[in-house]
Amino acid sequence: QPSFEAYFTEILLCKNELNGTLNNLSHWMKDEHVDKNLVTQLDSAFIRKDPYGVVLIIAPWNYPIHLFLVPLIGAIAAGNCVVVKPSETTKNSERLVAEMLSCYLDNDCFAVVTASVQETTRLLENKFDYIFFTGTPSVGRIIMTAAAKHLTPVTLELGGKNPCYVSDTCDVQNVAQRVAWGRFFNAGQTCIAPDYILCSVEMQEKLMPALREAITEFFGSNPRESPDFGRIVGDKQFRRVRALLCSGRVAIGGQTDEKERYIAPTVLADVLPSDPAMQEEIFGPILPIVVVANMDEAIDFINARPRPLAIYAFSCDSKVVNQVLERTSSGGFCGNDTLMHVTLTSLPFGGIGSSGLGKYHGKFTFDTFSHHRGCLHRNMGLEALNALRYPPYTQQKLGLLTATFEIKRKGMCTLL
Repeated sequence: QPSFEAYFTEILLCKNELNGTLNNLSHWMKDEHVDKNLVTQLDSAFIRKDPYGVVLIIAPWNYPIHLFLVPLIGAIAAGNCVVVKPSETTKNSERLVAEMLSCYLDNDCFAVVTASVQETTRLLENKFDYIFFTGTPSVGRIIMTAAAKHLTPVTLELGGKNPCYVSDTCDVQNVAQRVAWGRFFNAGQTCIAPDYILCSVEMQEKLMPALREAITEFFGSNPRESPDFGRIVGDKQFRRVRALLCSGRVAIGGQTDEKERYIAPTVLADVLPSDPAMQEEIFGPILPIVVVANMDEAIDFINARPRPLAIYAFSCDSKVVNQVLERTSSGGFCGNDTLMHVTLTSLPFGGIGSSGLGKYHGKFTFDTFSHHRGCLHRNMGLEALNALRYPPYTQQKLGLLTATFEIKRKGMCTLL
């Protein structure tokens, strides 16, 4: 990964998460007092934020620091003990986490487990109070099955094929730059990257030269020599992504080098829904373009598939962007840009359906790792007020009970 991208994702965004938590934790952790009914007016009703206990965080390889550290910040803030399982795919980062975390945190409360698939399977046999997993839907099902044996709650941050609709009314140059940046950031190995473009034939013809220009501007005439373009993480992942190049026709890029694990920034034109690139999350520097007639067809295309982690829509007409937002469902949404919604700690980040379960970032991370405990602390006196609910029951008691407990709907019409 280029150092610029690594600093942005692995350091700056993590520092933002940490500083935001430190700035607001005293407020987040306070008891939250709630509305009361007539009977409990003299009592104290509040929500207490308790830690779950021992939390397991399983991190992926694509952002090996960010995606363990951000949930860890929230888990610690909420008062939990944590077991961290970094990805074994990124060996250097795994070793760094294992060596350094123990230097800064209490080893009795925080531990790092370095393990492959077999050891992780055994790890999941233990009872945890909460499991936070980031990875693929297939592994997410395994995690959820293991958690179910102990009735352990989970957050699953999964992936999916994130659609990017480009309308006929937009600034083509801006679209090309923003989409190319989001797709080829970290060589496409980003769970919220735009996975494919939906647009008309006319827009495809306009986008192609604009995308070519953007790629050249970003990475030069030979991206292989650019210090700003990353590589695929491993040989297995390289071969999987390279096999997707047979979809549609290669309009831009397409060059590969297995020794370097290099796949050029690639755009595929005239891709069919049945092509290999449309059957799985790409997770590499390949951008398919699927032709649709109009916005309605694009929305139908999106809704006919599992709900993605993110949906992107580009248009100079805000009504078009709002239509895509209102008529679709996804973990997150970003209009007229890509990836940028994830930089705001004020927005929840998470999936829906097959793209995930639960949310985090900022206060949402603290809330995820906190048990919200409903509490009522009553006055020991005034027992006469409680007589209404005690047997023997009478119709008069029921009427008075209803008057003191009932929540009435506001703005109801009164029949005269």
